[in-house]
Amino acid sequence: MNAQAEPLNLELMREAILTSTLNHGLRLLGDRWTVQVLMGAFMGIKRFDDFQAKLGIPRHTLSDRLKALVAMDMMRPRPYSQRPLRHAYHLTRKGLAMYDAVLMVWDWEHRFGEHDLPLPRRLKHKSCGHAFLPELTCGACGEQVTMHDLRFRLRPNRRLPHDGTAPARTPRVPVGEGAAGSLGLRLDRWALLIVSAVTLGCRYFDELSQVLQIGPSVLARRLSGMVEAGLLRAEPDPDDGRRRRYRLTPASRALFGYITCFAAWASEHHFNEPSSIAPVHRACGHPFAARAACSHCHQPLLPWEVEFEPPAEETT
Repeated sequence: MNAQAEPLNLELMREAILTSTLNHGLRLLGDRWTVQVLMGAFMGIKRFDDFQAKLGIPRHTLSDRLKALVAMDMMRPRPYSQRPLRHAYHLTRKGLAMYDAVLMVWDWEHRFGEHDLPLPRRLKHKSCGHAFLPELTCGACGEQVTMHDLRFRLRPNRRLPHDGTAPARTPRVPVGEGAAGSLGLRLDRWALLIVSAVTLGCRYFDELSQVLQIGPSVLARRLSGMVEAGLLRAEPDPDDGRRRRYRLTPASRALFGYITCFAAWASEHHFNEPSSIAPVHRACGHPFAARAACSHCHQPLLPWEVEFEPPAEETT
C-alpha cells in the first residue's frame, strides 16, 4: 500500500477486517489440510486412501476435512465400492469455483516454496497450447494486477458480525527450522489476516493488535514466526527506535493473489455478501474482481482446460 496521508482509522479498519468475507471464510477453510485436500482434488485425486497416501494427511484429519467440505457442498461423495462401502469425492460447482485461489497457492509454491509438496511441476493451458504461470487479473478490464494497482474502500458489513460463533481452525504453528516452507504458517488464518492488515496500512504491534483483536501472546508468536519465515520484515521505527515497524516482503506480497481470490470466492459462492474490504482497480476505475488468467494468452483459466505434469515422485 502507499504511505498513508492521514492517520489510520483503526476502528474502521477493525470493523472492515472482522466483518470481511475473508475473515469469515478463513474461519471455515483457513487451515493447510483443507487447502491440500482441495489441491489434491483438482489434481484428480478422488479416493480417501489416495488422498491419505499422496498428501500425507492423518486419516482422522482427512476424514474431518472431507466431511466439512461435503457439508459446505464443495465436494460430493459417490460410492464406487459396496463391499465395503467406499466413496469417491468429486468437486461440486461450488468447489470448482475455488480453482483461482488454488492456482495462486500453486504459484506461490512455484516461486517461493521449498517444493516439498506433491504439486504439479508445470501447468499447460489447453486452449492456447502453452505452458503458463497463473497471473492475477482484473475481471472488469482483463489487465494484470498487483496489490499496488488497487485502492481499498472499507465498508463494514453488519450482516457478517464478528461474534466469534463460527468455527475457526487456527492451530498452533511451529516456528523454527523449515518454517519458511511451512504451508501451515503461510495459510494460517492469523498470518493471512496480518498480511491483509499490513497491506491496508498497519505497521506496528499495537495497531495490529487493535485491528485484528488478537491477544498479545498470540500476535507476538505469529509475528515472530512470520519474520523468521521471510513473510514480514521488522525494522526499527525511524522516529522511535524502541518500536518495531513491520513491512511486507516479496513472499508475503505474493500471497495477495490467494487472499483476493479466496475472498472473492467467499463473497460470490458462499456468503453471497459483498466484501467489506472493497478493492478498486485504479487503471479502469471498476470494482476489482480477482481472476486467475494464463500468462501466455491472458484468458481466464478453467479447471478442465488445464493439464499438468505430475509431481516428480510420480514420474520416477
